[in-house]
Amino acid sequence: MGTSASATSQAAPFAPTHQADHQGNGMAEHRRSLQSVNIHNSKTKSIITNKVAPVVITNNCREEFQIHDKIQSSNYSMGRISDLLPEHYLVLGEFFMVQDIYNRADVLNTTKSHGAPNFRKVKGNYPLFGMGQPSLNGFKQVLQRLQIDGCEEVVFICVREEPVVFFRSDGDFIPYTPRGRENLHENLHDLDRELSAEQIELSIRKELCDFAKLSENMFYVYNDIEHFKDDPQQVQILSEEDIHVTEEVYKRPLFSQPLHRYYRLPLPMEGAPLEKTFDAFVNILRVTPNLSLMRDSSRPLPALLFSCQVGVGRTNLGLILGAIVFHHLQGASESPRQEIQKSEHKLDFQVIELLISHLPKGQQVLDEVDDAIAMCSEMHNIKDAVFENKLKLEGIGEDYQIQGKSTKAYFLQRTLQSLERYVYLLVFNAYLHDQYPQAFPQSFSQWLCMNAWIYRLLACMDSSELSAPASLITDGIRVLVSSKFLATDLLSTAKEMKVANFRRVSKMALYGMAQPNSEALAVVMSYLTDQRRGHSTILWLNLQEELVLEANGQMFTPREPGSLEQPIPVCVQHPQKLQEMELTLKHDILRCEKWLGVITEQDKQMRMFKTCHTIEELFVHQKSVHPGLSYQRIPLSDCCAPKEEVFDQLLEAMKSSLAEDPNCAFIFNCHDGKDRTTAAMVIATLTLWHINGFPECEEDEFVSVPNAKYTKGEFEVVMQVVRVLPEGHRVKREVDIALDVVSETMTPMHYHLREIIISTYRQIKMAKSEADAQWLRLRSLQYLERYIYLILFNCYLHLEKKDSWRRSFSQWMSQVAARAGVYAILNHLGFSEFENPDDSLMARLRFRWLPHSAQFIPMF
Repeated sequence: MGTSASATSQAAPFAPTHQADHQGNGMAEHRRSLQSVNIHNSKTKSIITNKVAPVVITNNCREEFQIHDKIQSSNYSMGRISDLLPEHYLVLGEFFMVQDIYNRADVLNTTKSHGAPNFRKVKGNYPLFGMGQPSLNGFKQVLQRLQIDGCEEVVFICVREEPVVFFRSDGDFIPYTPRGRENLHENLHDLDRELSAEQIELSIRKELCDFAKLSENMFYVYNDIEHFKDDPQQVQILSEEDIHVTEEVYKRPLFSQPLHRYYRLPLPMEGAPLEKTFDAFVNILRVTPNLSLMRDSSRPLPALLFSCQVGVGRTNLGLILGAIVFHHLQGASESPRQEIQKSEHKLDFQVIELLISHLPKGQQVLDEVDDAIAMCSEMHNIKDAVFENKLKLEGIGEDYQIQGKSTKAYFLQRTLQSLERYVYLLVFNAYLHDQYPQAFPQSFSQWLCMNAWIYRLLACMDSSELSAPASLITDGIRVLVSSKFLATDLLSTAKEMKVANFRRVSKMALYGMAQPNSEALAVVMSYLTDQRRGHSTILWLNLQEELVLEANGQMFTPREPGSLEQPIPVCVQHPQKLQEMELTLKHDILRCEKWLGVITEQDKQMRMFKTCHTIEELFVHQKSVHPGLSYQRIPLSDCCAPKEEVFDQLLEAMKSSLAEDPNCAFIFNCHDGKDRTTAAMVIATLTLWHINGFPECEEDEFVSVPNAKYTKGEFEVVMQVVRVLPEGHRVKREVDIALDVVSETMTPMHYHLREIIISTYRQIKMAKSEADAQWLRLRSLQYLERYIYLILFNCYLHLEKKDSWRRSFSQWMSQVAARAGVYAILNHLGFSEFENPDDSLMARLRFRWLPHSAQFIPMF
């Protein structure tokens, strides 16, 4: 007969971390429910209480409904900041509500005059404004001020990623944010990737209303986290109308000003925004007619207003984006180059030089971004931040801890983050040059996938330019690690060949091994040129991207003391640079004339080196003995898919050698003769098959083991690529045969480039820590990507064979494969059979292609 209704919304989607022990009287709960519902007395005829919930009958007896408003206090957590302060309920299970803005944050002293802290207009003529977080009345004051200044249309963009709620106070609504007890000065970030800030704010408001009902309509907040004077303070909450979320504060005033728009564009506190954030910004440009290049030029530009908490870092980034957009709308004539003072600091980084040299209109792109930064530099300058962080990094003497990290690690990360922010502004401006005139047919994410070479360049933006140079072995910053420690001789070849893991591909002049010293090099060359083998022409390809030296007859490589098994990649554009760095390291070691700590196969020892040689010097000597020997260094990253240019270099090296001698032998080595060597041997096998003819391929054998398709590499993402490629199934099958042939040479290693994909992924469940699990996930994705690249390379060899592969693999990938959507697939790489790939940052090219160590992987 009646209608059963709930007086509250659904429970918050956050699970509390602690449980509070509260038990309440049932009738008291009902009375509180009635108070919270605030049913108007004139409509209420009678209230009938019972064991379930109160029943309300209205005066006209036409409505009867039951109030289910029992709040389970045991579902919520309680805590206190200190023993001297009262205990109360915690938001989202663990956080305290702290007033958002402190007085000293308003450096420009504009809260009273303009309504918001640090309110300002950028230099020049652009209607571009920034500010910190205002209250509700403060925001209304800001809009009035803009209207007085003649701004007819305002696009307001809140760039905060943390949740903010507003409590009613003295006729206004004041902003508060949830913060942890460990750091009450820091806002929360990355709370929940699946929920937006708006959704989290609604959950917080629901909790706050529940807390008030459990605490006589009161809740505790903090206004003075320095001294806790008069804190915590109680705020009264009678209904949801006593609490506003950000959307309500910013959208409601816009109803009286129809030309105004509001958007939330969460920007990160540090580093560059994600591609999807740039996409969201581009969508704002798309849906705002007055920000189109086809706009009515007789109308004034809309005012762009950006706001974060204090109005400095993220607001500054938003202002720069706005200034770049206005430059494209009005051109260089409106850019106030004569009125602004640019940063005196030149950012001398390899990644910037390479990017500008490769981008169309590269220097113009750079100049425009520098102009925009200078225009918006009243409170913060991005270029200066890069320079200052690098200066601090270089000036560190004694190392100590900052926020749980060593000083060097802390400032290295800060430098890389500020550099990344600057570089992505350059990339985004290049995107605008290409896409703005076309009204953005491609999003920023799509455009980057079509220009994936940019991700390759950005991968050079690593610690190799900033961290201690490898030559600082003599100062004890890094240690020399013996190749015998790194290269376990699983194939038991060291006794006969003097080098670990020596092997040959059956019926082919292809060899692989670990890094040999001078003695092993002589033995291997004698073996290859004896009467039985009789190789008169030999191409030796060294695949190591890390520095390597022979000292006192042993091979050594510099490593970080905390991660001896992780190579230290050197990001160089030409292998000759590696040779120069190895020469520097050699001279440093010989000049120091002191005992140095080294790691051997037994333990750590102290050694003084009398002799030292670079790898190239070893091969120069062997070439004098064996004139048919040629040596090349093609750096390849361990456990990863080779870069496109690595495929080019390997193919070109083999083509040139075979043109001189069709019977040329090829030898590959890395530090242990395992991962990189095997990948290069598979590439060489496929190349030789295309030149000399494929062996007879047997039908696929039936494999009767659980999940055999994964052992055979039939992952969903692999098959997605296979379906795109011409004769994709045959192309994949040929790669599988090549993998099997090469793997037969190393059976005792139990190592197969395809089978290792699923075996590594399955180890994730057995990981001892979350860090280990993330490391295994990254490795499994890298192995998966490498397998896909081998399939793509084989397809390239088929399609471009008719032209003798005049078009390089790099060109084919950018001109053909990219347009077929290959990079878009690789940008969502993962094991979709078992999980959502987008749950991991490593599914993205941007993060997966960066150099990684087991100690540092970006948050997932």
